[in-house]
Amino acid sequence: MSCSGKRKLRLDVRSDYEKENPMTINKEQWKWIREPKNYSITDDKIEIITNPHTDLWQRTYYHFRNDNAPVLQIKTSEKFFSFIVKTEFESKVRFDQCGIVMYLDSENWLKGSIEYENEKFQHLGSVVTNNGYSDWATTRIDAKIKSIWYRFSRRLDDFCIECSEDGINFNQMRICHIYKANDEIQFGLYACSPEDSSFKATFTNMEITECKWPSHNGQAPDEE
Repeated sequence: MSCSGKRKLRLDVRSDYEKENPMTINKEQWKWIREPKNYSITDDKIEIITNPHTDLWQRTYYHFRNDNAPVLQIKTSEKFFSFIVKTEFESKVRFDQCGIVMYLDSENWLKGSIEYENEKFQHLGSVVTNNGYSDWATTRIDAKIKSIWYRFSRRLDDFCIECSEDGINFNQMRICHIYKANDEIQFGLYACSPEDSSFKATFTNMEITECKWPSHNGQAPDEE
């Protein structure tokens, strides 16, 4: 799937997708859940310095609940849109991670990120958490990769996460349903270091566009 003909749009215009405007980061609209000690926000860039021992996970397999990662989000009731962001990261310790997130509450959220493992490889993956249980889908990528683009798309209460090396050609990472995402949602960015480490995550080139995730054109939906 390509992202040709991208249009930069104002963050404060949720449904007016006819106007082409640069996306300026409005500090009043972005709200922290667990504000980190060190960060910076300018008109076109967000930097987060992670705190040690921060993470997001609920129950599955590991049998623990971690819910202390800093999350920076905006709200919208728009049912069809895409959010695009470029991430750059200096991760160097196991489980260091940053990426996109939709955090509704501690037991209902999703995230897409690269999670550092060792000098050879890291995990490109997504976690979907519904009703207090997380699942993780992942693939190994080279540890030398220190930048990636994400595209997060909404179609009603279904969601798609994609990634790209160049911000033009995107590949699907995950399609999922979030049970509690039936009206207003919050989405944005996160960065965390589950072990005793800290690194800088940088987020730039943010856009909100019309939904880049096309509707299905194959088998007709079931009648409900």
